[in-house]
Amino acid sequence: MTTSVRGDQLARLLGRWHALPGRRRSPDYAALATAVRGLLTDGRLALGVRLPAERELAEALTISRTTISAAYRALRETGHLTSRRGAGSWTTLPHGHKVGTSGLWTADDDLEFDLGVAASAAPVELVPAARAAADDLPRYLGTAGYHPTGLPELRAAVAEGYTARGVPTSAEQILITAGTQQALDLVLRLSVPVGAPVLVETPTYPNALAALAARRARISTSGVDIETGWDADLLLGALRQTRPRIAYVIPEFHNPTGHLMSAELRERLVATAHSTGTELIVDESFVDLPLDTPAMPPPVAVFDRHSRVTSIGGMSKPYWGGLRIGWVRGSAPLVQRLAAIRVGVDMSSPVLEQLVAVHLLRQSTEIVAARRNQLRFRRDALVDELRSQLPEWRFVVPGGGVTIWAELDGPISSALSRAAEDVGVRLAPGPRFGLDGTLERFLRLPFTLPADDLTEAIRRIASVRHDLDHTPRPTWRTPAVIA
Repeated sequence: MTTSVRGDQLARLLGRWHALPGRRRSPDYAALATAVRGLLTDGRLALGVRLPAERELAEALTISRTTISAAYRALRETGHLTSRRGAGSWTTLPHGHKVGTSGLWTADDDLEFDLGVAASAAPVELVPAARAAADDLPRYLGTAGYHPTGLPELRAAVAEGYTARGVPTSAEQILITAGTQQALDLVLRLSVPVGAPVLVETPTYPNALAALAARRARISTSGVDIETGWDADLLLGALRQTRPRIAYVIPEFHNPTGHLMSAELRERLVATAHSTGTELIVDESFVDLPLDTPAMPPPVAVFDRHSRVTSIGGMSKPYWGGLRIGWVRGSAPLVQRLAAIRVGVDMSSPVLEQLVAVHLLRQSTEIVAARRNQLRFRRDALVDELRSQLPEWRFVVPGGGVTIWAELDGPISSALSRAAEDVGVRLAPGPRFGLDGTLERFLRLPFTLPADDLTEAIRRIASVRHDLDHTPRPTWRTPAVIA
């Protein structure tokens, strides 16, 4: 089913379209067409969305219908709009341009600063935890070592974490996985048949898009604004219109924008998902990393009364990406169905790594507090350097998580990423976080490297930024993102 946008919704997205930066005296229809193209390339207006009828949009913008007709005609001429008599007009991109969303990574020793990865180095507690885990290992050596749902003690520890956050959870409701990515993959294998409709945010986590593409899902999107985050009206409207099989959301310090979803929207999201028969997959990868927020909103699962919410999380962001421990929280029957699928994938997670995770979770208060302090210092260093070196870039300082989502001074994200590799910096260009060639004005910048490294990396990025306006560069490797 095609998603549509009402006249008042599009008017809100367009904002002060008459006052676009750098606009010369051009006809209103041309300015309006330019503004709509900007919404498309920035990902704020999804592709395949039916635009309002000319009369409806004219009333919402308080301009003449003739202006709307001319703007729609201009958009059709540039390939940004397709119209069919009796069916309306819907958004497209010229030549059906698409970009890949693969998150595969290739090592490159020539790159000194990897800003394509939003993950931190291991905490000092990891080695002692590994030694303690090795001492615990003999307790399991007399068994086959296969635990498809996970070690009982680790499942209990994860369940205790959910209960402490206000979501009563038993160990039987937890499935331990090989990282959050496998948690997502298993849920999709169970819940998304080929061709099923799904809804995701845009921008969003690249490897989630890759997993959905592998399922050959029909993906619809709802935008997350760089300044304001989720538009509740558009997000809930997209759910009602598309009635997707699943909706994948990142409500805590969203990757990549860093926004935190309000408690009110969480409650409305769950209620709407129930009414549309949609399963919510809630990615809580960053829930342990508030940096400024005095109080976190309740987990989305708090509002779940009909088993519509499946939560996934893991230890990569607060602890270490090399410790491949993730989990699914859902109903006990769901966990058993997922475990049956998991047996056909990799049998179970390594026992030793699960034991390491148990010991780290016992020290979670101290480890996570230290990680937050570290990230807060690095974030502030990155913010200061961006404001000093690239003042024309626009961003909102995130209250948690590990990334800044920067709006650049032009649609140069991919070109800048290629140029940055020449000076030893890997970047994550905006198109990696969306579909169909959008988000070229954006760049994700994690603050997980040491502060001095972040400072030097931004200086190098600034040094090559000016060259893009003057020096043609060849098109070659697209930088990759793995986390």
